[in-house]
Amino acid sequence: MEDQNLQQSKTFNKYACVCAIFGSMISIVFGYDTGVMSGAMILIKEDMKISDTKVEILAGILNLFALIGSLTAGRVSDYIGRRLTIVGASIIFLLGSVLMGYAPNYATLLTGRCIAGIGVGFALMIAPVYSAEISSPTSRGFLTSLPELCISLGTLFGYVSNYFFAKLDLKFGWRLMLGIAAIPSLALALGIMKMPESPRWLAMQGRLEDTKKVLMIVSNSREEAELRFEDIRIAAGIDDTSNGNEVVVNKSSGEGVWKELLLRPTKSVRRILITVIGIHFFDHATGIESIILYSPRVFKKVGITSKDKILLATVGVGVTKTVFILIATFLLDKFGRRRLLLLSTTGVILTLATLGFSLTMVERSSSRLMWALSLSIVSTYAYVAAFSIGIAPITWVYSSEIFPLKLRAQGVGIGVAVNRVMNATVSMSFLSIVRAITIGGAFFMFAGISVFAWLFFYFMLPETKGVPLEEMEALFCKGPRYFSHNTNTVDVEIQRNNII
Repeated sequence: MEDQNLQQSKTFNKYACVCAIFGSMISIVFGYDTGVMSGAMILIKEDMKISDTKVEILAGILNLFALIGSLTAGRVSDYIGRRLTIVGASIIFLLGSVLMGYAPNYATLLTGRCIAGIGVGFALMIAPVYSAEISSPTSRGFLTSLPELCISLGTLFGYVSNYFFAKLDLKFGWRLMLGIAAIPSLALALGIMKMPESPRWLAMQGRLEDTKKVLMIVSNSREEAELRFEDIRIAAGIDDTSNGNEVVVNKSSGEGVWKELLLRPTKSVRRILITVIGIHFFDHATGIESIILYSPRVFKKVGITSKDKILLATVGVGVTKTVFILIATFLLDKFGRRRLLLLSTTGVILTLATLGFSLTMVERSSSRLMWALSLSIVSTYAYVAAFSIGIAPITWVYSSEIFPLKLRAQGVGIGVAVNRVMNATVSMSFLSIVRAITIGGAFFMFAGISVFAWLFFYFMLPETKGVPLEEMEALFCKGPRYFSHNTNTVDVEIQRNNII
């Protein structure tokens, strides 16, 4: 019987995978917007005759409004559910895309970016939360990393769109690049309603029978579904004598949740919050946006002057990012979050330092140094690969799985808010930093920040592979010294009843 249960725990639930994929598709639209803007900015600047400052504002304003969206989305998703929040994000994206595609002037274009930014905030909060809450502990790393994979796929589609649409008429090309994102947004808004609601959200509403029905179709076995139901029931504060579909649950108000998160957190919640804020801070403080958004300028700096070749080289960035995030999705549940994150950050430090060195040599040399130019290109792709195999997916996987159930939506919202602030900071300041300390100096700066990221991850992040969501709070009761000396916390948890 034990062998049978163990075998069932290793079964991959295809329906849960489909649900996670569909819920993550909202991230494709966001990724597309990010990727397509890197090329569209070149055309927009040429068409509208705007300054570099306005280009920086256009690039970064989306993230400032994503801050508003992410802080709002947590409360909204707790009130109307995870599915309807995804629908709302899709509709907001659709409106922003239509406005950007129409944009007769800079002000209208900026307004469209702002509206789309709110949709970004909703999407970045809700996609990993839905995926984490629908999946089993044994496959949660894979399924929760799907939103980041979808962002990367969207970014790649954006780069490819740049390459082909740039051949069209100047005024029409960039508008089509931005406006076409309305199509998948509409399709997702209609299709997501066929997916089940998050079982954990249903439990928070006291809908126990509905919770059981969803768990039966997204779990690997009946035994696993029953065990997950018991964990969720306890986490939701529902008495074990409660029966029926509609049970009265003492729901925390939005104000109460914020107090538990920020004003009177327990020791474990405080550590969780610090961890989430830190990992989202370093997600962008290590400089990835400088490549994703400004890669055409970086490639131009290393001697690629043709517009077509620059955009084609940028497609290579998208391919590299997508391939290595895809590899990461299969490694997360095998090697764990912590080990992969530390390995990734080590690679980021080395590649950023190499990129800074090679670009400095290119700038200071009076002649073309082919070895330095080649090293710059290789380092750029190697940096994207190192970042994508660890930091990129784990930021979202980790932050969506460690908060207690009643604090999860708002907690993830805080992480997304920090993420968007840092994204906006890098997006809106990179060109200014380059003017101040050179492009090589900028990447040396990011390498230095990455060293601090490695130390933070080493001392503050315990392994969570295979640990049930309802047991994360207990895991964080242990201190940083325990985290840095125990990397296999999960192994004991996985063996619980040989089911989860």
